[in-house]
Amino acid sequence: MRSLSRERAFTPVFDGLGGRGPIAVAAPVKLTSKIANASMQTDSENQSPPWTLAGFNLGMRLALPVLPAMTAFGLAVGATAARKGFSFVENLVMNVFVYAGMSQLVAMEAWPERVTLGAMAALAVLMITVNARMLLMSAALYPWLASSSPWRIYPTLHVLADPSWIIAMRYRANGGSDAGILLGSSVLLAVAWIAATCVGHVAGTMVADPRRYGIDLVMPIFFAAMLIPLWRGARPAVAWIVAGVVAVTVHQLVGGWWFIVAGAIAGSVVGGLLDDAD
Repeated sequence: MRSLSRERAFTPVFDGLGGRGPIAVAAPVKLTSKIANASMQTDSENQSPPWTLAGFNLGMRLALPVLPAMTAFGLAVGATAARKGFSFVENLVMNVFVYAGMSQLVAMEAWPERVTLGAMAALAVLMITVNARMLLMSAALYPWLASSSPWRIYPTLHVLADPSWIIAMRYRANGGSDAGILLGSSVLLAVAWIAATCVGHVAGTMVADPRRYGIDLVMPIFFAAMLIPLWRGARPAVAWIVAGVVAVTVHQLVGGWWFIVAGAIAGSVVGGLLDDAD
């Protein structure tokens, strides 16, 4: 009941969890309370989070507002696969097992006409850079999910997406513990994505050029919206600005997809320097 009440109190902002008030005045009572609290905290950390059906359903409901953007982008990826010569089955298998929309689109657009070892190495570096954020996202989930069974964690991580991660982390920041939130939102978005890419492949001629319908703007707009809840003041945002300026500059001077690599590296370095200065 306690976890469900927290789920109903979910709000789309990051709220701090209130601190504890004074426990007692007498030193022996203080010591006893500290020992008890430490023991309870250790038990809580070692306890596996619940994975309830109620949390799963709530996660799906919280993911509903994201479906239009995911569907539009999935249509574009499916249409691009059709334009690049992928069969329906190949497109389906790619989206089930790879399930990394942005890197899939980048890989298909940047696929070289002549396949060489150097071209494949450059493509691999580009894909790793695009998906590097998944390392940080999964690491952020570790304190919450570490005590769960691997058979629950790894399938969930496979269908993890940026929107479902944000939904789960906001829920967690509000004191929630039900990991069903993460699973429910991730599963709904994954199913919607696969369905959209299949439809996009079949109707590939209709959206073969994403720019014609503005679909190519879906993911940039989505990632820009992701920055809003991550705002922590002007100083941390310096890294964002540097990454954007470097990415635009490299795109104008070099072309291709190297602006992603350059912007990510520049933003990471500046962000690390700012953290060290603090």
